[in-house]
Formats: sequence, structure tokens, C-alpha cells
Amino acid sequence: MTFDEGYENGYTADILDTLQSKDVKAVFFITGDYLDAEPELVGRMIAEGHAVGNHSENHPSFPDISIEKQREELAVLADRMAEQFSYTMTLFRPPCGEFSEQMLANVQLMGYKTLFWSFAYKDWDKDGGIGAEAALEKTTGALHDGAIYLLHAVSPDNAAMLGDFIDTARQQGYEFYLPV
Repeated sequence: MTFDEGYENGYTADILDTLQSKDVKAVFFITGDYLDAEPELVGRMIAEGHAVGNHSENHPSFPDISIEKQREELAVLADRMAEQFSYTMTLFRPPCGEFSEQMLANVQLMGYKTLFWSFAYKDWDKDGGIGAEAALEKTTGALHDGAIYLLHAVSPDNAAMLGDFIDTARQQGYEFYLPV
């Protein structure tokens, strides 16, 4: 389970509470803006055993920027995380999922594992919710072996349905784990 965190809309603490109560670890991909605005939440993610991945300092389209700018985007955020939390970022998710083969090779040379997803739905629009029941139906309907879920913590729907999603997945025999 992964969450892309570009900004905070008030639901990450609830999501963290649910993950803690269900004993599930997730990956939170953060940007530089998120780190600036929500250092307490980032610290909590780390303290509770979640992985914090690099979603870049400024969230640009990686295929549209130079190799040097890609490196800078990753290094600036990684250096800030190391300085602020003594935390080493090893996972990367390209903003908007936009990539090129050259970018993937560059990121790998920097020591990152790029993590995409096998399931996502339009949950990043804070005004475009579908309701917790519909979100639960969408997410549980897409369960499959090896699934990597991309969710956004800006959605009240995701925060509301998360516990039921975890319970349903477990009832169907699925487990949650961090990528290595």
C-alpha cells in the first residue's frame, strides 16, 4: 500500500491511526513541499515503521527535465530527509507516473528502486470524491496477488474506507508488506 503525499488535506493522521491499529506498514511518497509543511507527520511515518519514499523536491515531469535536474530533484529532498530525520530514502515514485527509460536508468544509478503501481483511481482531487462505500468497492474489487495500491491521503474517502479495505483484503487471504 502506497500513498502519494504532495500536500496535506487533513487525513494523513487518520490514515496513520488506521494503519497502526491494523498493524500495516505503507510507503508514503513525499515532496519537498510536504516535508516543509508537515515535518511532524513525516516524523510519525518514520517512527511508526513506514517507508518514506522520494517523490522529488518540486514534483516536475521527469522526462521533461535534464538528467542533472533529475538528480538535483532527488538529492535535495534526500539530503533534507537525512539531515532532518537521519533517514535514507531508497524508493522513488515519479511524479504523475511519467517516466522514460533514460530516467529510470538515472534513478537506478542513484541507488533508488522505482515503485509504480498496479491499482489507482482518481482520488487526488479533493473535490472529486466518490464516497467511502464506492471507494471501498473500487479498491477491494481490484485486489490481486502482488498488488501495489496507489492512494492519496487527500481523500476523505480513502481515510474512511481504509480499515474496511484492510479487513476485506485479509479476509480474502492477502497480506500487506513493505517492498524490499
